[in-house]
Amino acid sequence: MTPQDILTALKNVEEPDLKNDIVTLNMVKDVRIEGKKVFFTIILTTPACPLKEMIRNACVNAIHLLVDKEAEVEIEMTANTSAQAKQDNRSVNGIKNIIAIGSGKGGVGKSTIAANLAVALGKLGAKVGLLDADVYGPSLPIMFGLLDERLFMHEKDGQDWFIPFDKFGVKLMSIGFMVQSNQPLVLRGPVTSKAIHQLIRDADWGELDYLIIDLPPGTGDIIITLATDYLLTGAVIVTTPQKVAIADARKAAEMLLSPKINVPILGVIENMSYFTPLELPNNQYFIFGRGGGKTLAETISVPFLGEIPIVEGVREAGDAGEPIVAKSDGKLSKIFADVASQLARQVSILNARTN
Repeated sequence: MTPQDILTALKNVEEPDLKNDIVTLNMVKDVRIEGKKVFFTIILTTPACPLKEMIRNACVNAIHLLVDKEAEVEIEMTANTSAQAKQDNRSVNGIKNIIAIGSGKGGVGKSTIAANLAVALGKLGAKVGLLDADVYGPSLPIMFGLLDERLFMHEKDGQDWFIPFDKFGVKLMSIGFMVQSNQPLVLRGPVTSKAIHQLIRDADWGELDYLIIDLPPGTGDIIITLATDYLLTGAVIVTTPQKVAIADARKAAEMLLSPKINVPILGVIENMSYFTPLELPNNQYFIFGRGGGKTLAETISVPFLGEIPIVEGVREAGDAGEPIVAKSDGKLSKIFADVASQLARQVSILNARTN
């Protein structure tokens, strides 16, 4: 066996999403051979890759079939999260991907989804930040148990920077960290836009694979500011199965897809899909209807990322300042992990198409 033999065999392993072989995609590194042992590294486009084991098994099978059936194959799986090739003055230094989470209306659990997706991506190995962009009703301080905390600044490279809070593996910024919890914010449009710029541009985020932005409901000033002033990788639309929620979610999606805004939609997440009582974990009750999220995704021709059920523990965990994904590794955490993996997958696919 030679390293070239191994590379030739691995040229038969396709990355399913990127539609090319892993050698041509430059995903195979450091091939070495010691007797019957073969060692190499596979560099994935995201640590949250849902196809990791499929690629690993395909590599082992290719070497056994095409090189030596007795080879002992040891593969190290690592990741270098893909980023947009296009970079301009709308980019934020150190942040590879900015993902907006929107809904079109309030009350669909968008902030809960954003918080748990951020934690799930962090648990899968990504470097993640979460920005609460709802300046009139910030919920991130409550959901992460930081209601009475205030931001501090430090000096770096001759400039003062806000220090994001770091909790459950996620870097956090919210205007709620700048005001008293019971203090209402009475701000006009231009001032809210300036506040958002401060939260993003003046924060010392460090290196991030993903910055998740929890958008305010509707289609107002803040969303337009973010979509036009920052290089967003894409957006996720959150809805419930209800017709009223679907109608508003579609308006939000159409606004983002309009030529003037032009933000790709990475997918749709349906929240509150069904109710499962704690005492009947195998039962599903479709309180708000069924299939609305999938229908919306099909209508606007984007992926459907998954369904999140109504479970009392999600509400309890958020109110207690610990998102359910951080609190446990149960069934619901796995659901969020699967949705987070699908989101990361769509980011990688989009970046591959535009690079």
